[in-house]
Amino acid sequence: MQLASVFAIAAVALATVSVGTLGLRMSRATSDFYVAGRAITPRRNASAIAGEYLSAASFLGVAGLVWQRGIDILWFPIGYTVGYLVLLVLIAAPLRRSGAYTLSDFAELRMESRPLRTFASVLTLGIAILYLLPQLQGAGLALRQATGWPTWVGAAVVVVVVFIAVAAGGMRSITLVQAMQYWIKLTAIAIPAFVLLAIWARGHTGEVDFGDWAIPRTDPIGLYTTYSTMLALCLGTMGLPHVLVRFYTNPDGRDARRTTVGVIGLLAVFYLFPPVYGVLGRLHLPQLAPGTRLDTMALQLPAAMTDGLLATVLTAILAGGAFAAFLSTTSGLAVSVAGVIDQDVLRPLLARRTGDDARGATSYRWASALAVVIPFVLSRVLEPLGLATTVTLAFAVAASTFAPLLVLGVWWPRLSTTGAAAGLAVGTACALVSLGSAFLRWTPEGWAGAVIGQPAAWSAPLAFTTMVVVSRLTPHRRPPHTNRTLNRLHTPESLLPP
Repeated sequence: MQLASVFAIAAVALATVSVGTLGLRMSRATSDFYVAGRAITPRRNASAIAGEYLSAASFLGVAGLVWQRGIDILWFPIGYTVGYLVLLVLIAAPLRRSGAYTLSDFAELRMESRPLRTFASVLTLGIAILYLLPQLQGAGLALRQATGWPTWVGAAVVVVVVFIAVAAGGMRSITLVQAMQYWIKLTAIAIPAFVLLAIWARGHTGEVDFGDWAIPRTDPIGLYTTYSTMLALCLGTMGLPHVLVRFYTNPDGRDARRTTVGVIGLLAVFYLFPPVYGVLGRLHLPQLAPGTRLDTMALQLPAAMTDGLLATVLTAILAGGAFAAFLSTTSGLAVSVAGVIDQDVLRPLLARRTGDDARGATSYRWASALAVVIPFVLSRVLEPLGLATTVTLAFAVAASTFAPLLVLGVWWPRLSTTGAAAGLAVGTACALVSLGSAFLRWTPEGWAGAVIGQPAAWSAPLAFTTMVVVSRLTPHRRPPHTNRTLNRLHTPESLLPP
């Protein structure tokens, strides 16, 4: 079983490096590294966005949570998908028309403030690193489950492969890689699901009693947790750096909307399968092996339902698909982090912020190295919280910070620089309380634990309200070119002069 899993993981890694190095021939200008020359078609971009969005939490974490907590967790895949619907309606096209490279660029363009750009850059790095940690930790767990190797090996493999792909050609390389990896992941999760369902159907007799596992929670705390999680997923999607940067790669706002519609369809198909593993695991794997983590439940399921060559092949397919999930999401996050480090740290230090594309490529590759090495070190120091748990925290942070800035920045002309900064500060402070509680393993009982553990239901509205109230109190701090910027965001490209 170990040899087959290693072969599957090696094949995925080799395919990633091979496709990623195509960027060496395709990427020349700075825009190629940051936004793939803004020339990615909606079909390819939809596959790439779905590929990077379907992270370790989607491939392994959701299945493990369904196995553990029951049908309440089915809100997770719904929330992950609905987040793109919210993004489609509110900001997809205006964000593309902004012409920005990163979230920091958008913050500076809309609010005309360098300090706010710096604030946005720090937030981008924080959210991206928080999202990167479970990818690297999950890669180590998956490789250890499949091969018995130490956990640092899987994380190191992901770091090396992602660095090669990102440094080779930036966004152009990663677009090709992620589009390919979506279909790898869909195949890797669908084929074992159908085979295991057939095995279950062949041996199933009578009705199955799941007990309380199949009954949704209706107590006030359970409902609050569900609604807060849904709000975090719906609003947090639009604030994830690796998600938003992909909309800058479309040729225009119309294609950005078409891309988002395609993403919703691709996500809906994929999320049919993780619950299957959770339900089958509940039936055939009631207890996990000692010393194993919840996130590896799906990898243990084939051996629990069958044996011999079939179990080996199915486990290898799942291991390869899981590794594709780690690689694709890490690649997207690395691109977004590298863009911020390059633009806001390295280039100012080197005084080479514009003009020379060759120098830009060199500094971008140094930024790419930092973008993967720093999270790798942190992943070895910090104890894993669980794939879905850590990713949900990243969504909550994004929902409490960037979501208010983007929605109000795109749609409300009275947003002031002071109001935007105050809202970001309040949202960040609220998120830090939840993050601190999670990483310190301090979770109070009852309502206090629910409110701190799932803060989006109160932190996001509080950040929105702060931005609105402070902006109304500081109308003199409204950016002087607000009307011109909003016209740019909302005017279709076809109506603009050539």
